[in-house]
Amino acid sequence: MTWESIKARLLKRKTLSQIDREIESESSQSLVRSLTLFDLTCFGIAAVIGAGAFTTIGKASYDGGPAISVLFVITAVACLFSALCYAQFASSIPVSGSAYTYAFVAFGELTAWMIGWNLLMEYAIGNSVLAFAWSSYFMNLLEGMQGWLASIGLNFHIPQWLVQDYYSCARAPEQAAAVEAAGGTLNGELQRHLEAWQTAPSLGGFKFIVDLPAILINLLVTGLVIIGIQESKRVSNAMVLLKMAVVLMVVLIGFFYIKPENWSPFAPNGLEGVFKGIAGVFFAYIGFDAISTTAEECKNAQRDIPRATLLTLLLCTIIYIILSFTLTGMISYKELNVDDPLAYVFGKVGLPSLVGIISLSAVIATTSVFLVFQLGQPRIFMSMARDGLLPKRFASIHPRFKTPAFASVITGLMVALPTVFLNSQFVTDLASIGTLFAFMFVCAGILVSDTHDSRADLVRPSGFRVPHLPGHVIVPMCLVAYLAILSKLPQSHQFWGDWMPEGKFHYDRIPYLIFLSVFLGLSVAAIRYRWSAIPVLGVVINLYLIAGLGALNWTWFSIWCLIGLLVYTCYGYHHSRRRLDDSHGAINR
Repeated sequence: MTWESIKARLLKRKTLSQIDREIESESSQSLVRSLTLFDLTCFGIAAVIGAGAFTTIGKASYDGGPAISVLFVITAVACLFSALCYAQFASSIPVSGSAYTYAFVAFGELTAWMIGWNLLMEYAIGNSVLAFAWSSYFMNLLEGMQGWLASIGLNFHIPQWLVQDYYSCARAPEQAAAVEAAGGTLNGELQRHLEAWQTAPSLGGFKFIVDLPAILINLLVTGLVIIGIQESKRVSNAMVLLKMAVVLMVVLIGFFYIKPENWSPFAPNGLEGVFKGIAGVFFAYIGFDAISTTAEECKNAQRDIPRATLLTLLLCTIIYIILSFTLTGMISYKELNVDDPLAYVFGKVGLPSLVGIISLSAVIATTSVFLVFQLGQPRIFMSMARDGLLPKRFASIHPRFKTPAFASVITGLMVALPTVFLNSQFVTDLASIGTLFAFMFVCAGILVSDTHDSRADLVRPSGFRVPHLPGHVIVPMCLVAYLAILSKLPQSHQFWGDWMPEGKFHYDRIPYLIFLSVFLGLSVAAIRYRWSAIPVLGVVINLYLIAGLGALNWTWFSIWCLIGLLVYTCYGYHHSRRRLDDSHGAINR
């Protein structure tokens, strides 16, 4: 086989007619089509209104003040570019592969594999972050209930080595020694990690430390996902309605405790303070793409998925804006640098009876996000297995539950492993870069559909289309605006000057230099091809956020991609359905 033939197959795209035939051939093992627009919107809200409403909003308000409401609008607009591109693909390609299948249609097999491989970080590894968060909220709830539990005879204590991750605890002695040597004081988190390390039982020199609540919630949700989409949607809808009721309660009761003087100054730390929280706020929004993974279980995917995606962004933005004004109006933004801002605020204004309800809601909110993400990954596995890039077992549908049961079990195991061996920050960064990478290629896929000679292969005539804005004007203007403020941005953005201050190479400049180069290239292409500004700006924004994750995370991401290429080379390339189809075609000829 020549290099040209290999290259041709790696870049060979799926067509819409091929996808239709594949869906028809899989009808004997089809999933249950039961999801409505309401169900999909609830899935979207479940994925977006989670840790952001109960944690991120507090720290972001501390940095930006009441002006954090502006950041939620800006972030929603930034996400809207990607959401519109998702909506166009979802209306044209109503299958469960999400960004993986969209990339297959736009770019071909190799790119699709890399997108699917990186979606593992968004869903499976990203859910490890939620497992850590759920464990933290659950333990806070238990601590708050200690008095009541003791009154009914349930007076117990859970040792720290059963509620902490091994990685953080193993580093605790060294970190504690460094803090004490500098004359500092250990914070509460480091004290808990140190206590777990010192009190954990050991066997053969290995200390037994495991975040048991994180493992348990993973088992419970995985079991629910396997049982069925009907049961999953009922639980998800119930949790969404409950947490929306709590948010409404917070707003209505909080209204009577708002002091308008707390909104002044509106932006105490300027735009720099407002944008300091953009990474956390953006990460809170990205769950909307999980809607598209349920396409084969929708009653009318082509109509409802685009609507649910846009409705999710609109409703969640309104909710976040109202919450941010409520919190910053009740107490000063200076007091909001806490892990549980909603509970803290009501305790501060003298309503401790509501603290327990809010803490319980935080547990429920995180569970709903966990559920939606745990639903997404098995369906991407299923799509990849149908194409032969993974073993066929991943595409099998349980005869009774009508769900990809085997893929769901593997997803549960993939979530469990990071919770045992890694810590929250590490998996958060990996999940973020994998998600943004997928978003970027979905937006780029729309650009391909705008320039490809055979648009019928990418867009159904009756489907949703991304609105066309004059990219040849807007994109260059945005580039000029970026260059105008470039000198005022942090040093990591600058590509001139000394790259080795104090003898250390400035690695974090490299991602921003790549970003600027791509921005320049896209501006030229937007003028040449008359692209719509929306997908171009989607690529630009996602790449900018990836650049902001730092050179070290780019290194880890590159290693992850290389591992993915190795897996594809050893298995996917040789078992690809496209390869088998081409071989049969050659024989028939």
